[in-house]
Amino acid sequence: MNNQRLKILLLGGTGAMGIHLSKILNNQGEDVYVTTRRERKGVGITYIQGNAHETAFLSDILRKYHFDVLIDFMIYNTSEFADRVDLLLSSVGQYIFLSSSRVYADSETPITENSPRLLDVYKDEEYLKTDEYALSKARQEDILHRSGKNNWTVIRPYITYSEIRLQLGVLEKELWLYRALNGRTIVFSKDIAEKKYYAYIWV
Repeated sequence: MNNQRLKILLLGGTGAMGIHLSKILNNQGEDVYVTTRRERKGVGITYIQGNAHETAFLSDILRKYHFDVLIDFMIYNTSEFADRVDLLLSSVGQYIFLSSSRVYADSETPITENSPRLLDVYKDEEYLKTDEYALSKARQEDILHRSGKNNWTVIRPYITYSEIRLQLGVLEKELWLYRALNGRTIVFSKDIAEKKYYAYIWV
């Protein structure tokens, strides 16, 4: 049995999912590295300070550390991702790309991995000219498919919540909570406004 520790890099790994994943991987005995724009310290986790959107910074750490696995939580525009995909795939053993369930089109049936994506079925030409989040994630998935490499995995999480993140519709907690506390309206699209949400708060 191979008990060798994996050297794992989390890009943008200080968000709602990354902060927990880094701890889980560390507790499993892996060597965990996390990029961060501000100085951080953690027991058993190595934080590398810098801007992971900067290619020079990314190239330097990939060359220096020789990671087995890279888990990418970053948000890119499509051209930025296209410019760096070769670097990402050629520098690590396995690349894990965090996409989103928002790539899927509306569906009356339960969504599966093979359900239609907005990019593939939506007809609004003005919308398709944009690089909106759902479209950019789908386009970046396509870039991976066309890369000619097979050392990548796409994960499409649903809405994520944690002690540092609580979305209301598409609004992050900082915005909706500020507006609520200051008596301001919170505007939703019709499809979100018609949904029912149940919140449980422990005190």
